[in-house]
Amino acid sequence: MTSVQFDPAPTTPAEGDPGAYNLQVIQQFRENGGKVGGHFEGAALILLTTRGARSGLARTVPTLYFGQPDGSLLVFGSNGGAATHPAWYHNIKVNPQVTVEAGGETYAAVAREVPSGEERDRLFAEASAEVQAFADYQAGTERQIPLVVLSRKD
Repeated sequence: MTSVQFDPAPTTPAEGDPGAYNLQVIQQFRENGGKVGGHFEGAALILLTTRGARSGLARTVPTLYFGQPDGSLLVFGSNGGAATHPAWYHNIKVNPQVTVEAGGETYAAVAREVPSGEERDRLFAEASAEVQAFADYQAGTERQIPLVVLSRKD
């Protein structure tokens, strides 16, 4: 499968930048075939590479996912419960073509936001029952946390 032509190497964050933690997780993920320790140990984790909405640069972030019956992946734009959406969410709104790294596999995918309504509510409830933190994040912010489906491109 041909992946989107992104250089999946993240940019190096400045000292103290919150991205510094992500950079360590990304490096460990790639060195260990998708397995990491620490906070994400044992979690269903992928690396999601998007194209910067303003910069056009490839941006890679680790994120939890929930596998769907059709093989797609569901990800939450929780941003740790912050009042703003994560940067990757803004990126996929401009360019939904993404690269997914799952274990030792890298593939191109298309990101699609799940619109508000019954499907979103059901998916949110199912995933939040599995990972309580997502319900806690939603309870702590006024924004609706976006749900995004990543579908493999064939």
